[in-house]
Amino acid sequence: MRQRKNGDKMECFDEIRQRWVPMTPEEMVRQFLIRFMVEGRGIPASHISVERKITVNGLTRRYDLVVFNDLGTPQLVIECKAQHVPLTQQVVEQVGRYNKTLRAPFIGVSNGKESKFFSIDFETEKISYLEGWPL
Repeated sequence: MRQRKNGDKMECFDEIRQRWVPMTPEEMVRQFLIRFMVEGRGIPASHISVERKITVNGLTRRYDLVVFNDLGTPQLVIECKAQHVPLTQQVVEQVGRYNKTLRAPFIGVSNGKESKFFSIDFETEKISYLEGWPL
């Protein structure tokens, strides 16, 4: 990860957004996941979207990561948390709310130490826990 000091703050270069961003604990997890998806899972960087605004129940929110397929359809929505933040039901519900707008077949949560993924069946509204990465 490319890093630099900007005044008294550390920054890292986000290869997806093509800009320097503050290196917060959550950003470190996000950048780790991006690198893992691109290098470890072979997902094209052009298929990953980072921190974009969406409207959820009339409110403006920002998702952390969305992976799109070749047609531009969302496939996976991931909520990133700092390493010290436990992956609780509330965190899963947060990404689930974002996914009501995005309608990806998979959602995930990660704090860098632990990741959890789920598949969504929109017809039956069934959510199933997955062992490992969905894509």
